Amino acid sequence: MKASFREVQGDAALTRAETRRDGLGMALGILGAVLFSMKAVLVKMAYGIVPDLPAVTLMVLRMGLSLPVYIIILLIARRAGEGRIGWRETAGAMAAGMLAYYICTFLDFQGLKHITAQLERLLLFTYPAFVVIFGAIFFGGRITKAGLACVALAYSGLVVVFIGGDITVSENLWLGAGLVLLCAALFALFQLLANRFVDKIGARVFTCLAMIGAASALMVHFIVVSGGPSGMIQALDLPREMWGLAFALAFFCTLLPSFFINMAIARIGAQTVAILGMVGPLATIIAAIVVLGEPFGFWDGVGTAITLIGIALYTLSAQRRAKPRQR
Repeated sequence: MKASFREVQGDAALTRAETRRDGLGMALGILGAVLFSMKAVLVKMAYGIVPDLPAVTLMVLRMGLSLPVYIIILLIARRAGEGRIGWRETAGAMAAGMLAYYICTFLDFQGLKHITAQLERLLLFTYPAFVVIFGAIFFGGRITKAGLACVALAYSGLVVVFIGGDITVSENLWLGAGLVLLCAALFALFQLLANRFVDKIGARVFTCLAMIGAASALMVHFIVVSGGPSGMIQALDLPREMWGLAFALAFFCTLLPSFFINMAIARIGAQTVAILGMVGPLATIIAAIVVLGEPFGFWDGVGTAITLIGIALYTLSAQRRAKPRQR
């Protein structure tokens, strides 16, 4: 009886620990998605302070303030023996980082000059559609009828927004939307590439190496367009409010969510975190309306709901397909 009672106590304690772990994972996943989604709002605020601010300058502010932390974390991880890194893994992770955090970010920041924060987040949220396409073309993936139907549903929501929505009012709508869609496509390619590196060297080491690679390319870009040290100093001579936004962009919309998402994935899995990511566009909509004063009409709501449902159904179907392979 005593042994049986102890076993019951042990099972109950294990269940409580798993519940706490799952609860913390859910909270971290939601918080990470919300913080990531605030990036577009802060970028639009920055352009409101300095309308002609080059995208590369804003990127340098963001990366320059966050990069030292990533370097410190990488050194700590390597001292702890985390990740087996060779020159190929290092070069591959840094190249992937250039794709995602330099090229994609540049396209995104440029696109935000022309479209609303809400539309930007909605367009970026459709990147799983590109994951399906690129996965089938380059990585031997399989496109299912259900997946295609979900993707079609998601993009039909965008059609509704473009035809009757208020958030698409812009002089350079197609330029901005095209830049952000290209960003979404390249980010999907990055995710497919990143999965292979994360399995080898770990998520934390990969993230740090990717950020260092992106920062290296970004700094070269900034030096070239600024015309040398004097030009760089002049380009960074910005209002105090801009530096405050840059700190918030680096700390709250880059550093914290990147680690929150990784911690959430470790606790509840990547598919569940992807589902929780649906709160991101909703958070952007609320913040854009309240902080930026952006419009949001009936057809914007209808189109956004259709797009979110389409992506949610795709994510759930992908999760069901992945479960048998995990066993």
